[in-house]
Amino acid sequence: MTLLTILEFPDPRLRTKAQPVDPARIADPDFQARLDDMFHTMYEAPGIGLAASQVDDHRRFMVIDISEEKNQPLVFINPEIVDADGHQVYQEGCLSVPGIFADVTRANSIAVKAYGRDGQPFEMKADGLLAICIQHEMDHLEGKLFVDYLSALKREMVRKKLEKARRNSAA
Repeated sequence: MTLLTILEFPDPRLRTKAQPVDPARIADPDFQARLDDMFHTMYEAPGIGLAASQVDDHRRFMVIDISEEKNQPLVFINPEIVDADGHQVYQEGCLSVPGIFADVTRANSIAVKAYGRDGQPFEMKADGLLAICIQHEMDHLEGKLFVDYLSALKREMVRKKLEKARRNSAA
């Protein structure tokens, strides 16, 4: 498996809107290998979700595993939220915005339809952390980051903090 490079804010490639995956291509060995690489990268980071956009692959798919044991991998290809209810505030972080956390309001429960790793369509309901994670990763597929929910001033502070951290790590 290959460890992929995760793009970091404010990289403009994170703003690209992902294109749908042809369902007929899901079984292709190259696509299946990409899913393996995505899980490997997410687990190594470590994270609980990773959208293809974050690794400079601008197709509509994402991988998620919110389990403590990292043994419940979920694949969502061409995901679409078909229902949302309630709201919750959760302190989110992001592998593309390392070390930064902020409160974001999202739907408390959702219904999502997508294709699975096996190429079969499915629909599932999610709430709590899983619902937050799905919504967060789906934002990436739309070219949106959790920092976009912050004020312009806070977003600029985040950008400067990350810039400074990158300079310090390069020195």
